[in-house]
Amino acid sequence: MQTRKKYIFLTFLVSWLLLFFFGGDHLRHFAFFSGRKAEARRNWPLWTDRSLLKSFADPEELQSDGDPSLPSPRERRAAWLSIYKNSRCRMETCFDFSRCEKHGFKVFTYPRERDQPLSESYGKILTSIERSRYYTPNPEEACLFILSIDTLDRDHLSGQYVHNVNEKIRGFPLWNGGRNHLIFNLYSGTWPNYTEDLGFDIGQAILAKASFYTETFRPGFDISIPLFSKDHPQRGGERGWLYQDSIPPKKKYLLVFKGKRYLTGIGSGTRNALHHIHNGKDIVSLTTCKHGKDWEKHKDTRCDKDNVDYEKFDYQELLHNSTFCIVPRGRRLGSFRFLEALQAACIPVLLSDGWELPFAEAIDWGKAAVVGNERLLLQIPSAVRCIHPERVLAFQQQTQFLWDAYFSSVDKIHLPGLWQIIKDRLLPHRSRSRFLWNTLPGGLLALPDFSTHPGDFPFYYLRHGRTPPALAEHGKLSACHTTFPLPPFSGSSPSEKFTAFIRAVSPASSLSQPILRLIQAVSGSHYCAQILVLWSCEKPPPPSGKWPQTTVPLTIIQGRRKLSDRFFPYAAIQTDAVLSLDEHSSLSTSEVDFAFVVWRSFPERIVGFPAWSHFWDAEQRRWGYTSKWTNELSIVLTAAAFYHRYYHSLFTEYLPAGLRELVDGLAACEDILMNVLVAAVTKLPPIKVTQRKQHKETVPQQVGCEDGDAGTPLASERSPSPPRSPPAKVKGMAGTAGGRRFSQRQDCLNQLADWFGYMPLVSSQLRLDPVLFKDQVSVLRKKYPRLEKP
Repeated sequence: MQTRKKYIFLTFLVSWLLLFFFGGDHLRHFAFFSGRKAEARRNWPLWTDRSLLKSFADPEELQSDGDPSLPSPRERRAAWLSIYKNSRCRMETCFDFSRCEKHGFKVFTYPRERDQPLSESYGKILTSIERSRYYTPNPEEACLFILSIDTLDRDHLSGQYVHNVNEKIRGFPLWNGGRNHLIFNLYSGTWPNYTEDLGFDIGQAILAKASFYTETFRPGFDISIPLFSKDHPQRGGERGWLYQDSIPPKKKYLLVFKGKRYLTGIGSGTRNALHHIHNGKDIVSLTTCKHGKDWEKHKDTRCDKDNVDYEKFDYQELLHNSTFCIVPRGRRLGSFRFLEALQAACIPVLLSDGWELPFAEAIDWGKAAVVGNERLLLQIPSAVRCIHPERVLAFQQQTQFLWDAYFSSVDKIHLPGLWQIIKDRLLPHRSRSRFLWNTLPGGLLALPDFSTHPGDFPFYYLRHGRTPPALAEHGKLSACHTTFPLPPFSGSSPSEKFTAFIRAVSPASSLSQPILRLIQAVSGSHYCAQILVLWSCEKPPPPSGKWPQTTVPLTIIQGRRKLSDRFFPYAAIQTDAVLSLDEHSSLSTSEVDFAFVVWRSFPERIVGFPAWSHFWDAEQRRWGYTSKWTNELSIVLTAAAFYHRYYHSLFTEYLPAGLRELVDGLAACEDILMNVLVAAVTKLPPIKVTQRKQHKETVPQQVGCEDGDAGTPLASERSPSPPRSPPAKVKGMAGTAGGRRFSQRQDCLNQLADWFGYMPLVSSQLRLDPVLFKDQVSVLRKKYPRLEKP
């Protein structure tokens, strides 16, 4: 027993000796032996490959954790809570829905004080509101209130900073703690931290702000807007830079940036690191230190070289010739570069952590931008190289759609973009889907009052496969007309039938012969579902016994004797297709049938017979039009044309009342406005189809409708004068009326171009004829032989 204990003791002693001799050197490095654990941590990292890392960063730079001037999330949150007491506001808790129930969504702007300073940008916003269809001068009708105090620039160092805002708004009797108010802001905070401080308490008001932090953004209540310059156009705006026939398969540069580099302060960390990805070939990243008053005081060793390289490239040229554009944060999260990249079809690569992107509640930015991480800057080049060319093109197309639909002007940014988002919150059961917001023509042109289902609009049939493929229009054709075979139809939507909508201004004593022939011809079409007659006369319509007998229902609608009445969304119109007619239109059943077949392939366009073209008169510096038969057209008269009934809703509910009043005051302006509206929505021209006889226009009678005043054909319209020339002088009342109408149409065209901010009309050289039209073959092989008869 003692021998066993002796062996155990010797074994234990030998083990300790071996451990001491062979493992002692390692034990001395343990923290509990040496007490150097904390020191080892402080000296990390002990780089062994410093020579390889010198071109990227120094070890001291890698040990610093972020920009020390950048406030932490906790500090930003504390600053926000100290200023905004209602940080938990939501529509359900801080918005009075009852104010919007009686009069609908109306917006009231506070009266402007005489000596109150107002920036150019805020003046544009107020102007946009006051000229919109939502504006009301009566605060009792208002659902939303807008301050007349300029709150866009809340930087204390700015010359546009308005002082004592708290005292001013407390004196407003309508303020009510900010409830149902909307406050705009582009710049908040000041040097050095640029916090969210606005300098006044917004209370329960909705904040529409640029450079919004996601941490301080109140979801479903606040709205993030883009940062735009004071030179941003009021309305219209420039087109995007991507054109259908100018898409290079591969641009010169893959990734570019040219801008300021901040040497100190917030935002300097990201821009100071951009030089690491510059290779001078397909990736160009240029920065300059030369900005501000004391830049030389803080200049580093790179400044002189950066300033020289910076001048070698033109910023606009880089935008035009690059696929991706880096959009880093500046002093604040947003920058003008974001909208510049969208317009240039240069896919934005966002490096602004924590930025709530503009209108992110509705817009899917994942289809138009690459959202990067500031800490992973070096991975950006390899990430964008991995994007497939087809997806790159989809990104570029989406940038152009978003730019044109929501950001090309102040009107589009704030009206109706902001209003539609707020309206969708008020009526969530009738709100637009993200599909409608992110698909042509955009959420602003898809009225939820009409429908919330994409299939009910004329723009989405082809995307959902609800119609046969549309006939392709490949640019401008060399001939004035082209013959295409029409595809067979399976009877699916859009409408298998149409509604004929005839505007009548004849006297009450008897019906004119043209309207009787027109009703008979239209009712003879097997595509016709019903005939509606809009009676625009003071005297009552003839009794039912005097109207012709038809195989389809014929309904008389009493109008208000206004030209805009013909585009009112009457509940009696049940079909998708509307055939708009004047009582003196002369059409055969074959012409109606063929035009309807064509329309079903182009349900988003106006398809009709008489056509005009517009032109720019360089001498008079204004727009003009001609009805001369030329190889180009841009307007199809609604005196004989098919279109989708949804355009009645857009005409009445989307356009402001001022434009409809313009139509009612100028003769034949409603044709132009409807064509301008459809072109602005679709970016496509109308389509002219085969016409057996030339259209003869008549002077409509709006008031009185006395016997014998049904209308006289205009000589100037039968024999139109060439472009850039006044109509030919003719004798009698017809010539005088023709000249007056010609002048009124010119005025109408120019006023519409001024209101839209650009000319929406699109020219085309396409005319569609039936197969074998006027070919030297047997009439038995032709589907519409009567179209060729004189």
